[in-house]
Amino acid sequence: MNETHRIRVLVVDDNPVVRSGLIALLESGGDIDVVGEAGDGGRAIELAQSLRPDLVMLDVRMPLVDGVEAVSKLSPITRVLMLTYTDDPDVIRSAIRGGAVGYLVHGAFTPEELSAAVHGAVQGTANPLSPVALSAVLQAVREAPSEPTPDPAVIRASLGLSTREAEVMDLIAQGRSNSDIAQTLFLSEKTVKNHINRLYAKLGVDSRGAAIACWLGTHGGDEARAR
Repeated sequence: MNETHRIRVLVVDDNPVVRSGLIALLESGGDIDVVGEAGDGGRAIELAQSLRPDLVMLDVRMPLVDGVEAVSKLSPITRVLMLTYTDDPDVIRSAIRGGAVGYLVHGAFTPEELSAAVHGAVQGTANPLSPVALSAVLQAVREAPSEPTPDPAVIRASLGLSTREAEVMDLIAQGRSNSDIAQTLFLSEKTVKNHINRLYAKLGVDSRGAAIACWLGTHGGDEARAR
């Protein structure tokens, strides 16, 4: 693969054995370079600021600064993919609200799926979620206080989305890739990307995970736009 297209990753986990195994697994694919590693969130923030990786793979339970606290500081710098043994729904929702583009739980993916998740997260074409993470997001929606269902046109108007942008956002929230969205709506992938860039700007978010959290109501629109 051309050097300019190599993916630069920062691996963050307080367990050195887990870090070593993950680094070996990532670099075995041939187009991913692990440019740094850290054992706590504070060090991860420092390295992300200096190294500017394409992606930070971030654990949750760590000393000093944990992953949930660190993700909100890392997500403005680069994309963050949570990779952890923690499957607590509240932690998962907090990480996504903090700006994580995906959440993977160890033991719930194959090496091939991990590689695909890294590529999808970096390219912005997917928001990788292990089944337990997806369930946590959907559970938050189900447990939200019941309110009269507003007119979809009113929702689009309040967020500033066009009808087409709302259709794209609905498919993003279903975990569909850009190519899937293009096929479903009979659009080119370039057009889909343009719609996504515009709706990100309107929602005030910069990642698929944050857009989904805003769209599904796991936090308010005003909070999303403040990010």
